[in-house]
Parts: sequence; C-alpha cells; structure tokens
Amino acid sequence: MSELNTSLAGVHAAIGALLATADGVGSAWKVPRAPGTVSGIACPPPPLAAARRGIDMRILGWTLTAALTGCVSVNAKPVHHYVFFGQDREKIAKASSFLETNALEGAQVAYSWRQLEPEKDAYDFRIIREDLAFLTSRGKKLFIQLQDVTFSESRINVPLYLQRDAVYNGGADKQYEFKEGDEEHAVVAGWAARRWDPAVQQRFHKLLSALGREFDGRIEGINFAETAVDFGETGRLFPKGFSFEIYRDAIITNMQALKRAFPKSVAMQYGNFMPGEWRPTNDKGYLSAVYQAAKESKVGVGGPDLLPFRPGQLKSSYPLIREAAGIVPIGIAVQDGNFEDINPTTGKRVEISELVKFATEYLNVDYVFWGTQEPYYSEDVIPFLRRVKMATLSRGALP
Repeated sequence: MSELNTSLAGVHAAIGALLATADGVGSAWKVPRAPGTVSGIACPPPPLAAARRGIDMRILGWTLTAALTGCVSVNAKPVHHYVFFGQDREKIAKASSFLETNALEGAQVAYSWRQLEPEKDAYDFRIIREDLAFLTSRGKKLFIQLQDVTFSESRINVPLYLQRDAVYNGGADKQYEFKEGDEEHAVVAGWAARRWDPAVQQRFHKLLSALGREFDGRIEGINFAETAVDFGETGRLFPKGFSFEIYRDAIITNMQALKRAFPKSVAMQYGNFMPGEWRPTNDKGYLSAVYQAAKESKVGVGGPDLLPFRPGQLKSSYPLIREAAGIVPIGIAVQDGNFEDINPTTGKRVEISELVKFATEYLNVDYVFWGTQEPYYSEDVIPFLRRVKMATLSRGALP
C-alpha cells in the first residue's frame, strides 16, 4: 500500500504540473470522469482545482494509470499493431524483427499516386501486388497509405500528365512554412495534390475505384495522408480555386469516394489540422465537420503523430478522435520524432508504455502504426511488443 501511496503522490505532482501550465493543455478538456474502483483499487476523486480549470478528468485518469494500473475502466478490444515502412517497401523482406514479432500484424506502406498511375488511365499496381503476396506468405497483412503530398520542394507525388495538362492546373501546388504572420518570407515546404480541384478529383476518384476493384477485401485497409496543408491565411499564397471551405468540402468528398471504393477493407482519413483554423481558440468547424462526415460515412479516422504531451494535438484532433472511437476504426501513427518527445512531468523521453497507454486508454485506437526510427524501433518498440504473448495487445493487458 505504501508503494501505491508513493505512486499517487507522484501522479498528483504530475497533475499539479499540468494545472500550473498557463492555458496549456487544460482548457480543451471538459467532462470529468466519475471516481470509482477497478480491480479493488480505489480511484481518487478529481482534484477540485482541475475541475475548476475545466480539465477533462479522462486525461487525468490516463495520467494516473500511467503510474498505477487499472484506475480507468475500459472495454477490452484488440489493438492491431503495424509497422509503418513509408515508401521504403524494399526493407520489408529484410526486416527480420518485424517478420518474427507476432504482435506485429502487418505493414503500412505508402504508395504515391505518381507510382500507381504513371500514365493517364494506365495503372501499375505491381508493387502493391508484390508486397501483398510477400506479406501474405509470411502471415502478415498490408495497410496502404495513399500518398498525394510531399514535404520536399524537389518531390511531387502526382502523375506527370496532371502536371503537364493545363486542365489540371498543374495537378499539385506548393505548400509553405513561415514564421507567424510573415507570409512574405515563406519557404516552400513541399507539394500537395490539388485535392479541391474538380478535374484532379475526378482522376483521383478513378484511381480509387481501380484500386478498390483489385484490392478491396484483400488488404487490411487504406488511408489518406493528413488533412494539414499550409497555404497561409491571407490569400497571398492560396493556389488557384482554393478556399478553406472548398478544401473542407473536398476532403469530405474524397474520403467518401474512398469508402465507396473500399466497402470491405478499412477506409481511413488522417485528420490532424485544417487550414484556416486553430482549435480550439480559432475553431471554424472545419476539422470537426470532417470528423462528423467520417462518422456518418463510416470512414475511419486518426492521425500521423502520437504526441500525448503536445497541446496542439491535445486540443485539435485528439478529442475528435476519441469521440469517434467505437463508431469508426481509429488509427494513430508513431512517426519520426514521436519517440523523442519529452514527458514534461518526468523530464525524460516518452516511454513506449506511455505511448501505448495513451493510444489505447484515451484515444481508444484500433490500429497503431509504428515508425522505424532508430534506435527506438529496435531497442524499444520490438522488445516491448515481444513481451506480449498474444498476437495483439488488448486494453488492460499491457506487459
């Protein structure tokens, strides 16, 4: 019991640190979870200070369980663990740790639109077929990420015919990064497909239909890349035909087309941020509209980063992801940099167990896509998952 009290003292210190953060992550959290008991352990009531700050006690409940065990009542369901290989598909066959770890159900591989449609209406799915055949032979599954954006000025992921035919307005547009309010000195940060352009959409939807005819029901799922793009706020950097509202509607239209093409496999949209708003302080309803449409259309949702201690994520997409859990499939990716995030309470690098607990106990995910950033993948992720005796992790059954 003394160990329990010691842990509680440490957790309350962590809560105090969160409360002391001026307008940090707290103001976005709302509904308190009633105290209770699980497995004979009494869960402490919500601190009064937290309630006054409007902090969601579900998050604080997660903080408690990170130090104790079992104070958050959850319904056990299997969580499917995949490795995100990105576009490095050639690594799969050589990835012995991946192939030999039973808890890893499959690979998430990114394929660009440019790879899959090298010429107009001439689809080339050979690399998908090869990856699917190999993974199936090793008892693994394939989850496709369809990549239409890049984060490099020198790389464009849409087919050449879109770039060359004027009817498609270049097929893709530059996106930017800049200091707040200084669009005049913006720097090119990559290229985004013209998702909102009706002519480009028509071609994209044809690709989805072709993919669905061959792979629906054969692959575990397919997801779109993140909703976030950055063309500034003033209109100075806006591409032709772009507006925040048009972009919102295009995201919804495209993910509905994905679901029509893949009624059997999981269809998922990564939704992290939307241009033209910053939740919750400048919430225009763009991202929430995407999530609402996803729930209505039975499209899975999630995001490209698992960052439990970042106010940006905690206030923007994470509450929407949690609300969608149990209605549609939920996925979260642990990508480069996520393993290096610092827990502000401990001052130490986030642990794999903390990432898993947050993903499963707060976000209530169905899928975790683990990045291969070294040394964390080999030294932390694989050993952690190998301690699991079953092929999947279930909530409340962490090693």
